[in-house]
Amino acid sequence: MNAANAANTANTVNAPGAPDPSDTTDAAAALARAHSEDWARVVAALAKRFGDLDVAEEAAAEAFATAVERWPAHGVPPNPGAWLTTTAHNKAVDRLRRESKRDQKHKEAQMWNDAPQEPVGVVEDERLRLIFTCAHPALAMDARVALTLRMLGGLTVAEIARAFLVTEAAMGRRITRAKSKIKVARIPYRVPAAEDLPRRVSGVLAVLFLVFNEGYLATGPDTDPLRPALTAEAIRLTRLIRTLLPHDGEVTGLLALMLLTEARQKARVSATGELVTLGEQDRGSWDAALIAEGHRLVRERLDSGAAPGRYQLLAAINAVHTSARDVRDTDWSQVVALYDQLVRVDPSPVVALNRAIAVAELDGPDVALAAVDRLSEQLAGYHLFHATRADLLRRLGRSEEARAAYDRALELAGNPGEIAHLTRRRDQLN
Repeated sequence: MNAANAANTANTVNAPGAPDPSDTTDAAAALARAHSEDWARVVAALAKRFGDLDVAEEAAAEAFATAVERWPAHGVPPNPGAWLTTTAHNKAVDRLRRESKRDQKHKEAQMWNDAPQEPVGVVEDERLRLIFTCAHPALAMDARVALTLRMLGGLTVAEIARAFLVTEAAMGRRITRAKSKIKVARIPYRVPAAEDLPRRVSGVLAVLFLVFNEGYLATGPDTDPLRPALTAEAIRLTRLIRTLLPHDGEVTGLLALMLLTEARQKARVSATGELVTLGEQDRGSWDAALIAEGHRLVRERLDSGAAPGRYQLLAAINAVHTSARDVRDTDWSQVVALYDQLVRVDPSPVVALNRAIAVAELDGPDVALAAVDRLSEQLAGYHLFHATRADLLRRLGRSEEARAAYDRALELAGNPGEIAHLTRRRDQLN
């Protein structure tokens, strides 16, 4: 059983003895919390111990499945994380015994654990080791990101597939191939040597950015609109990487971007569970400390005089947004100018779509709509493309076309808060 599915179905399991319904509810909540907080720790610990990502992932999933059965009947253990780690370790040992490959696997594990460790700083974190293993340059970039989302974030294959706009079957094959390559190539489970860090970090940052994005706007229809545990973990690990590479502009830029985005978390979902857009948010509820830290990091990069990369430009755009006390005070000309730089650094259709949203505020929805329509072939399966078109058509008074665009966006959207927002906007059309 997939661990995320186990967490989602925990409140439907009735263990022998007919436990009190409140106990079952408490167990379900504890299991969901443990999955958010402890999945990565359990997988990282098993990967270090056994040197095999398949063993680590499957044993962790089995431990969560066991918790689904036992916790409602016997109560939540005092230390759920330790219970899950111990149970997963025992599951892994049992599996190796069943496969009659114990000696071979243990030799492989010993090889991983005895690999020489290069002194790269004071940071020692198993989850950071796991990221660098999954983000090894021997793997294709999309495989690195997908594998780490699975191993670190505990996302289902379906959720990762939606983030990449590919089928679930294709994503499953991609993750399987990545794990196999790590095993065959004997990629070591460690933070790389100091001299290797700069060339390895771009893949790690891409991974952390997508982990953060999944927490910022969850893709699954059966999840909460936000996953704060994922955003918090992505920020924590990015801080660790900044300790390793304090002068890397993109590391600093990504941390600033995450902080400025995380600062708005409390304002992003209404009391009814609907996603609240940036222009409608209560800016008084934004986290002033996170905004101040993010602005300081952006200024640090501006003062360096170095040409900004993708994450630095995204952080600068967010700094402009979070500097405005009211959406009407936003300096849209500066936002568009920053997007113009970003398009040169990252000429992706998603960046072009976001630029068009800013252009709508500066030059009007008709100019923006023309730019958005040029992206129709590239972003036909992307729900935000259709949501953006719908909003622009609504502003232009083209209600029937807007309704059709909202309907298409709703067909493709997966986040429940986003679905509620799009439904309300569609239903407000004349």
